[in-house]
Amino acid sequence: MRIVILDGYSANPGDLSWKELEQMGEVTVYDRTSPSETVERAADADIVLTNKVVLDREKIAQLPRLKYIGVLATGYNVVDIEAAHERGIIVTNVPAYSTESVAQMVFAHLLTVTNRTEHYAIQNRSGRWAANPDFCYWDFPHMELAGKTFGIVGLGNIGRRVAKIALAFGMKVKAMTSKSQDQLPTGIEKADLQALLSSADVLSLHCPLTDKTRHLINADTLRLMKSTAILINTGRGPLIDDQAVADALQEGRLGAFCADVLTTEPPASNNPLLSQPHAFITPHIAWASTEARIRLLQIAIANVRAFANGKPQNAV
Repeated sequence: MRIVILDGYSANPGDLSWKELEQMGEVTVYDRTSPSETVERAADADIVLTNKVVLDREKIAQLPRLKYIGVLATGYNVVDIEAAHERGIIVTNVPAYSTESVAQMVFAHLLTVTNRTEHYAIQNRSGRWAANPDFCYWDFPHMELAGKTFGIVGLGNIGRRVAKIALAFGMKVKAMTSKSQDQLPTGIEKADLQALLSSADVLSLHCPLTDKTRHLINADTLRLMKSTAILINTGRGPLIDDQAVADALQEGRLGAFCADVLTTEPPASNNPLLSQPHAFITPHIAWASTEARIRLLQIAIANVRAFANGKPQNAV
């Protein structure tokens, strides 16, 4: 059985091991694969693992030996599922491996805005506090989270974990979700989008990217939000309109924007959000804690083993 990993570097830059996978067949690991290299590298593979390398209908048609595609992520939009199913190719993903890490990043971003600890640490390394005439100083108003309204769009695994943490901070939690109110955990109030936008002091996006949710946050919906609101996106980049959010920040109609994802990754150097002083952008690393990556590899390898044993799991 020949196994090819098309872009193994992001999940495993060398600190983890593929040894368990190597026990199941001949494994070739490429750190990165360009679109023009995909077919050549996967040509003789029975199993292909991919994170962000696209396997569309055209490429799948050129891989006659392919029997299995394992996506090294939860989202599987990089694979043409219909084309794979037509060929009888099993496609699997890795669900729920990064829930804790992504939820933690949401609050790392939020606390960056409300407390600015890194700003003060940098200032004090250069001697500012030591030279200060008073025992303290601050450059930004600090926000206390207790009592504020935390809005969540999408209440899946990550959304529910974020809600639990927000409740622990003493926040009021409202969520836009397909679940009915009696299905929601204690402390979470169901709300429609308009009510969520107008009431949220913090709005965090955790819904899947679909035709309906693409640019969910746009020029029109931003006008419904408080001018002091903090918008957080650790879901999918295209959930927001980059230019509309940048404009709202520039014009003082949005308090802050925190994101671990952008519409194009890596972003263009002229992306309007990168130059905004009230935009806090991390490079799609919420999922990438060591613990989460260990779980990712464990589940991905277990998926391959289950397929080899004729009992596929996590199939999509």
